[in-house]
Amino acid sequence: MASSDVLVDAFERIRDAVHPAVNGLSAEQLAFRPNGESNSIAWLVWHLTRIQDDDVAGLHRIEQAWTEGGWSEHFALPFDPADTGYGHGPDDVAKVTADAALLLGYFEAVHEKTVAYLRTLSNADLEQVVDPSWDPPVTVGIRLVSVIADDLQHVGQAAYVRGMVQRLGDSAVR
Repeated sequence: MASSDVLVDAFERIRDAVHPAVNGLSAEQLAFRPNGESNSIAWLVWHLTRIQDDDVAGLHRIEQAWTEGGWSEHFALPFDPADTGYGHGPDDVAKVTADAALLLGYFEAVHEKTVAYLRTLSNADLEQVVDPSWDPPVTVGIRLVSVIADDLQHVGQAAYVRGMVQRLGDSAVR
């Protein structure tokens, strides 16, 4: 198995976790926040997808699905199109609302681009330095592992919030 195949498998596992975290929930349930300081499922999935889109497009030197596919317009969020959610506070988190079809549509567009890019990579490509300011310098492979780690953390959080939504029932959307 090539290194790129391992990365494809990791991103497929993220996909396998995103869908069950989102599927079957209303926009109101996806916007549920356990308290005013918490992240919603909508924000978590949007953010993990934006980070993946931004990083993979940067590595591949292509336009992000966010802008190329018109997802920025579909979501119609009050943020700069370059915003990935990094550093968002509670007020910004509350602004990210979407239904399941929109969240999963954008996620799938980014996933497709990610897998296509990964399938082009050789082991030598993975060793290419993309940020020499770190010690050790960040390579393509390390950047992709960082995206995987971030995505898995956020989708785990989304799954946890989904569990809360399901246990709370109707009171979660009041």
